[in-house]
Parts: sequence; structure tokens; C-alpha cells
Amino acid sequence: MAEYKKSEARDWAKSQMHGVANVIIPTFTQDLKALNERAIRHDVRKEIEFGFWGALLVSETATTVPEYGQFAQWAVDEGRGNLRLIHHASFNTLEENIEAVKASERAGADLVLLSYPANFYPESAEDVFEYTRAFCEQTDLGVIIFPVPLWGFERLHPAGIPPAMIDRMVEEIPNIVAVKAEGGMPTIAGFAETWRKLSDKVVVTFPIEDDAIPLAMLVNMQFMGTSDSEYYGPMVPRMFNLVREGNIDQAMALYWQIHPARVAHISSNALMKGTNFVHRMLWKYEGWLNGFNGGPLRAPTMRLVDSQMKALRQGLIASGLEITPDPDSEFYVGRNPA
Repeated sequence: MAEYKKSEARDWAKSQMHGVANVIIPTFTQDLKALNERAIRHDVRKEIEFGFWGALLVSETATTVPEYGQFAQWAVDEGRGNLRLIHHASFNTLEENIEAVKASERAGADLVLLSYPANFYPESAEDVFEYTRAFCEQTDLGVIIFPVPLWGFERLHPAGIPPAMIDRMVEEIPNIVAVKAEGGMPTIAGFAETWRKLSDKVVVTFPIEDDAIPLAMLVNMQFMGTSDSEYYGPMVPRMFNLVREGNIDQAMALYWQIHPARVAHISSNALMKGTNFVHRMLWKYEGWLNGFNGGPLRAPTMRLVDSQMKALRQGLIASGLEITPDPDSEFYVGRNPA
């Protein structure tokens, strides 16, 4: 169970959400019939080693609800209070999402990132509000709402979820504790408007490091997440902490150091624009280059091809970061095969 009451969720978030959260993508056994416990625990330890405050337990990998509950249990147990775990409410229906978040609550997850099902086709912004409220009412955890072009809500408003509706969600749903403000991407207008209106009430963040680090130099951003920051090893938590401490020149020296990797990352992730789905296999490979487990994922998954792997590897080498010398074929086996 969470360490705060539902009525205390916003105060807890304001006092505790300080740092960077990335992602943990579950690993399966080689026959893809079960989760790989050793691999999952390995990745939790790597998160802590690299200085991440927390991690999103990714659910968009064909895991069942019972499997996801086990995933959360192992992650919470291995984290031992040294890593905050964020439930990923990205299952098929509202009912399934409620069932899954209850399992994560029992396991000891700290927060929720709210997605919207692929088959959810709201006719109005009010429909989005009602889905959000219905979910939030069924969990005692603090919820991060997530306006982003992935949902296809731009037919309702250019920013996806209308800014006025985000204001209303925060006003009327007490356990909304943060906004992951990517509405209107690729611009930062959604973040800027949300920060101006709501940063005094809830945590407002922009998760993608290429813009988030410069933005944190201009506004008092206390939390950054969730995204595939593990591609850069420990560099994103280091940069963010340096900015928070006022060491801007040091932070920007690191920022420009990893720019070759950043360019490779942006290019490789461009496929998201056409699929409206995160390339989890690619993200898992990014982490593997820096010591995370890697390993197989179930279908359906976007495929990772040699040109992408080479570009991502070379980007890190050009940035002067230490990465695995293992051949790319080992990625599909993982560091803790089972």
C-alpha cells in the first residue's frame, strides 16, 4: 500500500517527487511463456545504481494483469524503498485498468501514469474527463495525467486534451498529483501553458531530456519523467540534479557531450509519429547498451533492425559513454536468460 492517504496524495507528490523517472520494460523467459524474475530485479538494481528517483513499470508488452501484478511485486521488493515505482495504466479497457491498478496498489506501487485504451474513441472532451474521473475514483494512488498526441484526441483540440479540461481535472479530481505535459508536441506550448496555470497546484513535468533540461534551467521543475532516459546511462539524472543545484554550466557541458547520442535517439524514435505507439523493443535495446538486461519481448512488438541498433550504439560511442562491447545478437538473449 502507498505511504500516503488518498487525501494526502498531492502534498506527498510535492514533497517527494524530486528527480528523474525512466522506465522498466519487463523481460520474459526465452520461451516467452512467463516473466523473468532475475532480469526484472537486475533492471531495478541498475535504475538505483544510475541515480533514478523512480521508474514506470511498462505494461504495453502483452503482459496479462496477473503477470503485471507479479512484475510490480518483484520490482517493489527489489527496490526496497530506494526506487519509486509508477504503475502504467495502459491496459485494454477501463475495467481491466482498474483491476491492474488494484494489483499494483497491493504490491506497493507509489503512483500511476494514466494512458487511454487503443479502442477508446471519445466523442467529446467530456468523455475524456469521465474516463479519467472513473479511473481515479477507483484508486487510492496519486495519478499523473498525460496529455500527448499518442491518444489521437487532436480532433477535440489541437493540444489533444483541451487545456481548460486539464484545469478542470486538477480542480475536481483530488488524487491527480502531476501532469506529464506533452500536449501540442512537438512544440512545448502544452507544457508552458500547463506550467503557468497549474504548477502551484500539482507537479508539472516535461519528460524528454532534450527539452526538459533546458526548461529546468528556466522554471523550477522538480520532477522529470517518464521516458527512456536510460539510453544515456546515468547522465540524465546527473544533468537534472546539477540544474536543480544551480550548477548550470556543468549540466550543459554534459548536455552537449551527449548530443551525438541525442541525435541518434531522435532519429531512431521518429517511427512513433506514424504508429502512435512507443517502440518498446528499441527502448529496451537502448537500456541494454548501458547494462540493463535486454531480452525478448512478446508479439505484437515493433521490430528492431540493424541500422537502428548501429546508429544508437555509434551515438553513445561518439558521446564518450561506456557501453557494452557485447554483440547485438546478445540483446535478444539478455543478461539473465531464463
